[in-house]
Amino acid sequence: MANRAEKVANEVKKVLSGEVSRIALDNGFGMATLTAVRMSKDLQVAKIYISSFGSNKGPGELIDLFNNHIGELRYLVGKQLRLRFTPELRLFFDDTLDQIEHIQELLDKADVKGLENKDYNIPEDEE
Repeated sequence: MANRAEKVANEVKKVLSGEVSRIALDNGFGMATLTAVRMSKDLQVAKIYISSFGSNKGPGELIDLFNNHIGELRYLVGKQLRLRFTPELRLFFDDTLDQIEHIQELLDKADVKGLENKDYNIPEDEE
């Protein structure tokens, strides 16, 4: 059953990817990407994860924008996929890239040079 959910999730992602990008650009949100779709086992609910680049607007505003277009997005899924029921779409902001950037900043601030100056008694190759 999980295999079917994964297949349907991939198809939902294909159907909605272009539309997500178009809606974001048309409304001044820069580039938005549908990063993941997770389907419930019964295929009744699709969790849609969206990421945004090049926008000075917050994640809440982005999700509000897509919630205003939820009927249009769900219609596309229902029209293009042959499912008994069109899944309910739930939208979430994917902040994975922000988290990666934050971790990288922390690593950059770490005292890496202090580690380079320590003598670890590593034998050098003999010639």
